[in-house]
Amino acid sequence: MQARLTRKLMAIVLGGALSAALPAVSSADQSKALQGDEQVVYLDGLKRLYLTGNERQALLAHSNALLETYALRAGYQVGQAQPEDLLYRFSVADTGELILREERRGAEGSAIAVHNQRLAVFGVDPFIRYECPTSGIRCVLFNPADGSPLLTIVRDHQGAGELAKALSFLIRNVQKG
Repeated sequence: MQARLTRKLMAIVLGGALSAALPAVSSADQSKALQGDEQVVYLDGLKRLYLTGNERQALLAHSNALLETYALRAGYQVGQAQPEDLLYRFSVADTGELILREERRGAEGSAIAVHNQRLAVFGVDPFIRYECPTSGIRCVLFNPADGSPLLTIVRDHQGAGELAKALSFLIRNVQKG
């Protein structure tokens, strides 16, 4: 169900971006306005998809839905010595902080380890960088504060790109206060 909703959102955003990009844009001011329009279309699409008027709630819901959709599950880790589910969830803490909850579950579900990480977003470039090595089964998204690995998802370039975009918008939203 969430994968279907995610696909619908991507279609809405893509359709909105294409319809906004059809008119010829000649000046730099118009191209900046177009980028602003694309952001508005993206955020409005998320708010409609998640039935909320609050951008932060929509961005959190979308980020968490993407994290669930692209979670690195034990089933993807064929041939690994100790396959485990790797699940993440974001929440907003105090002003200027995000909390990332990481849950690791053993293949049989017997061992569960939970780790919470606080991410201060003030003074941080909101751009999320990610890598999806061709030789592996995972994509890694990096912490914008220090460049260290933040989270790991299944290897899917499109999913990693969409998650990085949603998290970048979420960081910007939290930075606004």
